[in-house]
Amino acid sequence: MTVDDTGSGADGDGRVDPEPAPDPADPGEDPLALRLEGLILGAERRYTPFQAARSAGVSMELASRFWRAMGFADIGQAKALTEADVLALRRLAGLVEAGLLSEAMAVQVARSTGQTTARLAEWQIDSFLEGLTEPPEPGMTRTEVTYPIVELLLPELQEFLVYVWRRQLAASAGRVIQAGDDEEMVDRRLAVGFADLVGFTRLTRRMEEEELGELVEAFETTSADLVAARGGRLVKTLGDEVLYAADDAGTAAEIALLLVETMANDETMPELRVGIAFGTVTTRMGDVFGTTVNLASRLTSIAPKDAVLVDTAFAEELIRTRDAPASEAAAAEEAAAAEKEGEEPPVYRFALQPMWQRPVRGLGVVEPWLLTRRDSGGGES
Repeated sequence: MTVDDTGSGADGDGRVDPEPAPDPADPGEDPLALRLEGLILGAERRYTPFQAARSAGVSMELASRFWRAMGFADIGQAKALTEADVLALRRLAGLVEAGLLSEAMAVQVARSTGQTTARLAEWQIDSFLEGLTEPPEPGMTRTEVTYPIVELLLPELQEFLVYVWRRQLAASAGRVIQAGDDEEMVDRRLAVGFADLVGFTRLTRRMEEEELGELVEAFETTSADLVAARGGRLVKTLGDEVLYAADDAGTAAEIALLLVETMANDETMPELRVGIAFGTVTTRMGDVFGTTVNLASRLTSIAPKDAVLVDTAFAEELIRTRDAPASEAAAAEEAAAAEKEGEEPPVYRFALQPMWQRPVRGLGVVEPWLLTRRDSGGGES
């Protein structure tokens, strides 16, 4: 919960003397909600925000910054914080005092963790817990079922969350170490792709809410699975659009074509279009920014249905890595030369077809390339 950093009783360094605390619970609060809170937090309400900050040994101003960064609402000076809140404050402040993190970085850690876990918690309650707490017998209420279910699930979900986080941390650390130098750890050369459902706005007017929700969930789930399986990284989902990144152009190209092919084989899905760009990307809090990302988004908006458009830098990277020929004429010449020498001709996975140059809003004139697969005979499929 976030605190309100206004109030009396603060000394020069922002700390405050203990005050009489209000009653721990609002008379209007649901008793089961309070019991669930105590179960999940593992501690009872003991502190007002001022008392928690003082107990943690941090200023009220810094405590407020941390709590707001974690995404919690202001609670004034209600007695609603626990020993766990004090410990979290103490840990973050300790990292700053030890010189391991700057204050700004500690706030960023709080914000990134809060944003990520908030979405996870909402999903678990909306999609998971609601189904499990349906009353099993007539006459029982959901509230009578919820507490024992949460009590059973909580330790297992906590352990699983820590496991997945450690796995993701290891994978991310590995990518950073392989970057090679300090500059690449923040500004890296990546392939960035957007996949967008065509005509989604029209669908929202025709479909029932539940039906639309199922379509979006199926799209996001399928996309996430394909991106992960092929070695890419799903950056974020935006309902009718997914953003992914890959360290190399070949991986990004394979993901894009698989997405188009998979959605085309699903009669319940609208057509898909994909745009990919390759270049320097700035990464912050798990997201990606920069001209490369903007270009990928613009290419998606002009891509034909069930097709993939890429920028010149991406096309050049595929040619450099021998994943695509410079042209079909060049591929034919290479095949003829190999046959003359009694050697196997080079095998390319992808084909590139230059499209008409066109102005793209905010980025000037670009030359898109149409990305397709090459069939076993060596031509475009």
